[in-house]
Amino acid sequence: MRSRYAAFVVRDESYLLRTWHPDTRPPGVDFDPGMRWAGLTVEATTEGTAFHSTGTVTFLARYTDDSATGSPGELHERSRFERVDGSWVYLDGDFLS
Repeated sequence: MRSRYAAFVVRDESYLLRTWHPDTRPPGVDFDPGMRWAGLTVEATTEGTAFHSTGTVTFLARYTDDSATGSPGELHERSRFERVDGSWVYLDGDFLS
């Protein structure tokens, strides 16, 4: 999860697509040019160890939206990950309020 957050920060589309589940991977990543990521807090995890094939990560990612007068915001999500060919990939997630 932390590596995917870092990839969003530096806009590394190839890494994000490589770590996205083939069943849910989009054709590309549309980065918002005004969004500046400001921090990540991992709140909880379930499973996701070497003994599991699935896992979840609940996180809060903070950002500033420069296109909206520098307004701060946050993305709160519970993401699901699955192991594919031995690697963890992002499957999907639910936004939390």
